[in-house]
Amino acid sequence: MTLKGNISEGSWNVVVETSPAEGGGYRCSVHVTHEVPGHDVFRHSFTHYLTFPGEREAVLEGLREGMTWIELKRTNAFDV
Repeated sequence: MTLKGNISEGSWNVVVETSPAEGGGYRCSVHVTHEVPGHDVFRHSFTHYLTFPGEREAVLEGLREGMTWIELKRTNAFDV
C-alpha cells in the first residue's frame, strides 16, 4: 500500500508519498513547490534520508520535512 499526504496554503504546496524500502520499512518522497509572483516557481523533490517502521510515520515526517523546506525558502535562508 502507498500512502500520500498533501499540505498547501496560498503560494506553497508539500506532497509526500511512501514506498517500501529495501530491507523492510518505508521511505518517503517529498515534493515542495513555492510560487512567488514575478519569479519562476520553486520546485524541489527529494527522498527523506530515514527509513521508517510504518507508512504513517513516513508520511508525517515527510510533511514535516517539506514544511521545513518551505519555511526556509520563504524566509530567504537560501537562494535556489
